[in-house]
Amino acid sequence: MTEQVDAVAELVAAGGVVVLSGAGLSTESGIPDYRGPSGVARRHTPMTYQTFTGDVAARRRYWARSHLGWRLVARAAPNDGHRAVAHLQHAGLVDAVITQNVDGLHTAAGSPHVVELHGRLDEVVCLDCGNLTSREELDRRLREANPGFDVTVTAVNPDGDVDLPAEAVAGFRMVDCGFCGTGMLKPDVVFFGETVPAPRVARCFDLVERARLLLVLGSSLTVMSGRRFVLRAAKRDVPVLIVNQGPTRGDGYAALTVDAPLGRFLSTLVERVAAVPVDVLS
Repeated sequence: MTEQVDAVAELVAAGGVVVLSGAGLSTESGIPDYRGPSGVARRHTPMTYQTFTGDVAARRRYWARSHLGWRLVARAAPNDGHRAVAHLQHAGLVDAVITQNVDGLHTAAGSPHVVELHGRLDEVVCLDCGNLTSREELDRRLREANPGFDVTVTAVNPDGDVDLPAEAVAGFRMVDCGFCGTGMLKPDVVFFGETVPAPRVARCFDLVERARLLLVLGSSLTVMSGRRFVLRAAKRDVPVLIVNQGPTRGDGYAALTVDAPLGRFLSTLVERVAAVPVDVLS
């Protein structure tokens, strides 16, 4: 791994880097991904926007499962990979982070200038009036509406819910918007089948086009939502480096690909380029 770290360090040390991060960066914090080593065997089907808004039973199932899964996500802490990215930003080498993750762990690690492409799981939006509230407030209201609803869970799915038997879901009570009184609530994240807001996408394209280097961390680039930024970088002759566990759909556009555990690799990278001892990241 030493030669690979040295090769990446040589390019990152010149600065002007924009990071594109995916679920693989958060697996060491206990949040599994869909397609990487922690997600291959799960066969988890994510909720789509169309199903969430159009099927009351599916929406109840989602909120029951997410109500429990959210507690595990809320307890997740940044890992060495998140902290390494924050150090690279504070050292002036990384200009911005575009993340496909909804866990908020980049910000929790101290990263400034983070564009959360798919939103944040810790915020809830009313689809009728647009009011935005915290997930903590919704958690309080759901606890009050469902006294005694508590199932022990040990693993959470990538989008923040858990697997529950049908009988555990049947009696779960949902709540409407506390502001307008009747609106449908949804996590302020982009579901499958939903479109990322155009201004957010435009901002990301601008960051990529201005970058000297695009560094992809922990993303399989399977979904076009993230891969389009690699394609734009390649079109504008911005070099692409990819660090991921396993192959990605962007490998053909990369100047260098590295298959390695993210936390260890990025900690060593910071030690090379920012003169920060690895133990400082812990």
